[in-house]
Amino acid sequence: MEMNKEVYSTVHHLIERCKDGAKGFKTASEDIEDRNLKDLFKKYAVQRDSMITELQDQLHKFGKLDNEAGTLEGTAHRAWIDLKSALTSRDKKRVLEECERGEDYALKAYREALEKDLPGELKPIIEHQYHDVKNAHDHIRSLRDAARENS
Repeated sequence: MEMNKEVYSTVHHLIERCKDGAKGFKTASEDIEDRNLKDLFKKYAVQRDSMITELQDQLHKFGKLDNEAGTLEGTAHRAWIDLKSALTSRDKKRVLEECERGEDYALKAYREALEKDLPGELKPIIEHQYHDVKNAHDHIRSLRDAARENS
C-alpha cells in the first residue's frame, strides 16, 4: 500500500512531537527535585519513546523512513524548560506549566492528524496515542493546579 505525502507528513509531525515530548520530559525529570514528579516525567519520556517506535514502524511498513532530528519549535521548548528551571530554583509549578504547554502542542498535532484520512491500522494507533497524550496532559494539568494552590 502506498503512503501519500500528506499521510507521511502527518506521521512525521507526530513523531517529531513525540521526540520533543520525550526530550522535554527527560529534561524535566533531571531538573525537578520532587521524587514523584521525577519518576512521572521519566515514565512519560519512556512512553513517548515507545510511541515514536510505533509510528516509525508504521512508516517502515509503507517503505518510508523518518529522520532523527527534533523540531526547532521543540528545541525552543526544551531550552525554555531549562531556563525556567535554572531561574526559579527548580520551581515545581513552573516546570509543570512548561510540561503542560508541551503537551498542548502534542494534543494539537494529534487532533489535526485524526482529522485526516489515515490508512489501515494507522488510525487506531494514532487514536490510542492521542488518548495517552490527553491523559498525560490532564494529569500534568491537575498536578499544576495543585501546585498553584499550594504556592
